Amino acid sequence: MNRREFLEVLAAASAGGFPLAGRGATARNASNVYDVPRFGNVHLLHFTDCHGQLLPTYFREPSVNLGLGDAAGHPPHLVSEAFLRHFGVAPGTRDAYAFTSRDFIAAARTYGKVGGFAHLATLVERLKASRPAALLLDGGDSWQGSATALWTKGQDMVDASKLLGVDAMTGHWEFTLGAERVKEVVEGDFKGRVDFLAQNVRTADFGDPVFAPYVMREQNGVPIAIVGQAFPYTPIANPRYFVLDWSFGIREQELQQVVDEVRGKGAQVVVLLSHNGMDVDLKLASRVRGIDAILGGHTHDGVPRPSVIANAGGKTLVTNAGCNGKFLAVLDVDVRNGNVADFRYKLLPVFANLLPARSDMAALISRARSPYENRLQEKLAVTEGMLYRRGNFNGSFDQLILDGLMAEKNAEIAFSPGFRWGTTLLPGQSITLEQLMNQTAITYPYVTVNELSGETIKIILEDVADNLFNPDPYYQQGGDMVRVGGLQYTCDPAAAMGSRISAMTLNGTPLSANKRYKVAGWAPVSEESRVAGGEPVWELMARYLRGQKTIRPRALNLPKLVGVDGNPGLAR
Repeated sequence: MNRREFLEVLAAASAGGFPLAGRGATARNASNVYDVPRFGNVHLLHFTDCHGQLLPTYFREPSVNLGLGDAAGHPPHLVSEAFLRHFGVAPGTRDAYAFTSRDFIAAARTYGKVGGFAHLATLVERLKASRPAALLLDGGDSWQGSATALWTKGQDMVDASKLLGVDAMTGHWEFTLGAERVKEVVEGDFKGRVDFLAQNVRTADFGDPVFAPYVMREQNGVPIAIVGQAFPYTPIANPRYFVLDWSFGIREQELQQVVDEVRGKGAQVVVLLSHNGMDVDLKLASRVRGIDAILGGHTHDGVPRPSVIANAGGKTLVTNAGCNGKFLAVLDVDVRNGNVADFRYKLLPVFANLLPARSDMAALISRARSPYENRLQEKLAVTEGMLYRRGNFNGSFDQLILDGLMAEKNAEIAFSPGFRWGTTLLPGQSITLEQLMNQTAITYPYVTVNELSGETIKIILEDVADNLFNPDPYYQQGGDMVRVGGLQYTCDPAAAMGSRISAMTLNGTPLSANKRYKVAGWAPVSEESRVAGGEPVWELMARYLRGQKTIRPRALNLPKLVGVDGNPGLAR
């Protein structure tokens, strides 16, 4: 590399978040962090749930991720010190910062931002140098979660995925761009380059496959099958009208048939590229034979070591690779005499200050953002406290949205969806329009105001709680609890359905079942709400933030939890 090339790489790296100070030490550290010796003869790289984030970000992992019953004390339901102990991660280290919320603000300022497609591209290229035939798999939720992804209908992410070298993907939030747009990408941009796989998406009338259920590849003489599993509850968790002619579901029996089919065609390694969520994948792995590994997504769990699940046909590895482009998983498999003999797995955090930005990807990102840059960088307010989203019950950015809804709509109560995507801001950072859109960029952003009875409010809370805490993973839909403003309540996650929510009060007064209350919310899934329209939530929040100018630390409105003492999914 000549001096000019070096300076160009350095400039691109700096633009992507690579600190110019201490470059020598950083490079030395990177060689250790990303030195993953090649093993075996089948190599898979996996990322998931990047949610439109092309640039490096901060992302705080949850301090509340409750597991109940058989799931208690097991991945992915471990946080903070319990997580560190289970996986043998030393507190205060770079990995502790990547995988937990412990001492997050100080750690973020020490270790910097994570992710960014230009940095991810450098890591992919580095790993493929020792694994030339490695397949790169995207677990979905890639085309949604940012302003540019929304405004370009996912085209910025589609172009970045092609340049990154994605071989196959499945989907979830992609479907909220509408069936027509998804098919346009799959049959146009992706044709002959990226396989969009979903064995569990069928036509609603005759049950015909909408997408290819799997793809067969060969690597170092070993036949491999990659089977796709899209999010099974898409028409429930998101508006049905986006995919009116398609049906979804776990389709366990059909999956078994697909696995048997690819085994019959000679596949020696079968991988499920899943967007089920990890708890669903753990159950699925115990019931479906012949899957060697499930590379999972949806629940945003960064899990450093696979769970090994026994079933009637042998054993299946179950993994989950986090979110926001923050991690890249490396699965190396040793196949001998037609069978998996051994494996190595590593979940690598993508530290932006350890990986220089790859220049071609940095240039693509710059071009994609250029038409919107001034709009994205509008400073709405400054935050004095950390703003984050992820957690079972509430996050400070969610609380900010709740406060804004109640103030702007003069509502007594506010609801905000339990979305798991959304980046983190540190104290002192500006809340730009881009940062606001990182929390709100969806295709059904309408703000609603309704008069709801106390009885209806309880039904809503009970319904969402069951989606999160149902003891059968097949009835869990993977989101967090709806965030609630104004209203206080008690939650017993282990109680029976319909009995988890109690002691609902408003300003210290018990809610009356028959009395009606003014409730503001956003992201309605009904067709009626789309027809009615309504202000996009980002417009309401931008107005609120401009008026506030300085955002003081949020006091979280959290339920009183019962029955969870000692649960390792709850940080102390």
